[in-house]
Parts: sequence; C-alpha cells; structure tokens
Amino acid sequence: MQIDNLSRRLIDRFQHGMPLCAEPYRAMAEALDCSEAEVLACLEALEHGGGLSRVGPVFEHSRAGASTLVALAVPEARLESVAALINSYPEVNHNYLREHRYNLWFVVTGPDLAHVEALLARIEAETGLTPLDLPMRAAYRIDLGFPIGEAP
Repeated sequence: MQIDNLSRRLIDRFQHGMPLCAEPYRAMAEALDCSEAEVLACLEALEHGGGLSRVGPVFEHSRAGASTLVALAVPEARLESVAALINSYPEVNHNYLREHRYNLWFVVTGPDLAHVEALLARIEAETGLTPLDLPMRAAYRIDLGFPIGEAP
C-alpha cells in the first residue's frame, strides 16, 4: 500500500490520540491544515487499503468494567464456526488464530467480572470447549505507535 503525505502526517500526529471534542475530524483537519473531507477520505482510503484497522478510543479496562484474555483449544475442523460464534458477541475483541493447542485467543470485556464470567460460561455451553481464562495480573504499558515520517 502506498501512503501519501497526508496519510503520513495523519498517522504520525493522531495514532496516539484524537481530539476530544464535538467535531474531532474537523479539529484533525485544522491541525493538518487540510479540510475535514480530506481527513475522512484519507481515513477511508487507509481502511480500504488495509492500512487502518480502527479509529476509536482505548479504555483503561479496570476503570470501565472488567476484561480478560481467553484462549480456546478448537479442533481445526471447527475453527471457522467457533470463531464466527465468538466474533458474534459484542463483548469480544482482538480475536486471533495462533499456532498452538490453544489456537483461538480473544479478549472479553464487560461491565463487571460477573458479566465476563457469565459470557465465558455461555461460550463453554455453546461450543463444548473450556475457555482458558487468563486475567491480567499487572499492566506493562508499551508504545505500539510506529512513526511513519517522511516519504523515502
């Protein structure tokens, strides 16, 4: 995917935080000295080109409810159907296929621990597979940003 100058500037400036205001795309445009329509078109092009997965907040889960990392050991023949079921729950995000006996990994979030535990029980009942619950013990913050910089 070819990244143009506006995309580079947008990614470098806003991958670690969007303006918290009523019109964030307009504020982004002002910071980038372009139009709001250009910002929206840029984000759409990045999404369609596979360079953008989401635009949205990242919440400190312990302040917004409860979450846990979950792993399932899914027989290969059932992977697609189990993944589709897991993906149908709005509480699930970050669903990944891994090369391991526990091959399907995802994050479950909810308003409280009881909600998360109830969803894990439901997943077990609906799949017949026992979720491996891997709650976070300590948070280690890392910077997952990647500066794009000037075009080569």
